[in-house]
Amino acid sequence: MKKRIVLVGGGSGGHFYPVIAVAERLNDYKAQGTDLELYYMGPEPYSQDDLDANNITFVSIPTGKRRKYFSVLNFFDLFKVFFGLFFAVWKLYKIYPDVVFSKGGYTSVPVVLAAWFLRIPIMVHESDTKAGSANKLGGKFARYIAIAFDDAAKDFPVTKTALVGIPMRKAFLDEVQDPIQQLQLPTEKPLIFVTGGSIGAQKINSLIMESLDDLLPNYTILHQTGEKNEETVRLTSSQLITDTSLLARYFVKGSLNATEMNLAQSAASIIVSRAGTGTIFEIAHKGKPSIVIPIPEDVSHDQRTNAYAYARSGAASVLEEANLTDGLLTSEITRIMGDQETYKAMSSAAKAFAGDDAAATIAKTLIEVTEEHV
Repeated sequence: MKKRIVLVGGGSGGHFYPVIAVAERLNDYKAQGTDLELYYMGPEPYSQDDLDANNITFVSIPTGKRRKYFSVLNFFDLFKVFFGLFFAVWKLYKIYPDVVFSKGGYTSVPVVLAAWFLRIPIMVHESDTKAGSANKLGGKFARYIAIAFDDAAKDFPVTKTALVGIPMRKAFLDEVQDPIQQLQLPTEKPLIFVTGGSIGAQKINSLIMESLDDLLPNYTILHQTGEKNEETVRLTSSQLITDTSLLARYFVKGSLNATEMNLAQSAASIIVSRAGTGTIFEIAHKGKPSIVIPIPEDVSHDQRTNAYAYARSGAASVLEEANLTDGLLTSEITRIMGDQETYKAMSSAAKAFAGDDAAATIAKTLIEVTEEHV
């Protein structure tokens, strides 16, 4: 009997790519003979290439966005939400899936409500230490709730909530041989990998450039800057550094694809990063000590709470953006890299925090739900 699963959760890569990670594991069941159809619902496909690569049919569902600040658009988007709900009921009724998996975000609301109305089982996943409003709503109707941080358990009924971690794409879990050689980086110095997320982080970029004189004598640096910042960082760094010969150890990349990111994280001795949940779990899986610099709380409350939740495990050090200086970053890197006991303890804590394959756990649960109808 054909099984159908609807996936929903968009608006950002932090919602979308964990959905893709789950789809990859579901496709493993399909390769083993399970007759399975996957659908992704949302106002836009986010990445049609990733949907196509994972045999996922896109179904357009309009929805509004609930902004946490005053905006006249909140009033108009309220009508979009109601319209999207009726649209979602119609589309879900036509597909009538065995289960809906929601990653949260504003795009998931009409689909989750429609699934509840049609009595379709729902599973939700919460990435952050504090549940978002969409998942708090979805959790009221869900049969299963998966969380990434223990802290999020307080927002959901304990009887249907389980700690699983973050679903990660296979490209981030694959073990690689000789990652430094594959990246064509020099091997004589330990590698610091710096990333500010897919679009980069201006504050981190500036901090690294100001720290080059102190860091490059002892380290190689791979710096992912964001595509729009790449040329500016390349030009400015050449002007700021005192000994330009050291620039042979400084490698600037605007963006990295999933394979390159896996290589960079695998090759690094220490990682300097923002505190997005997906990035935290990727770093943890590699067992790399890290320094996380969350987006300021007035911009993103989630990153700060996620950063400190991870740091409490012993795997990372947190530096607040408001307190950043080049000397502070260099001192923290030196402290971690210069003490083997500290380094080993952080590495072990990171691996323990990573846990098992969350995407596989979620996919297994979804398949079990579909089998109830056989």
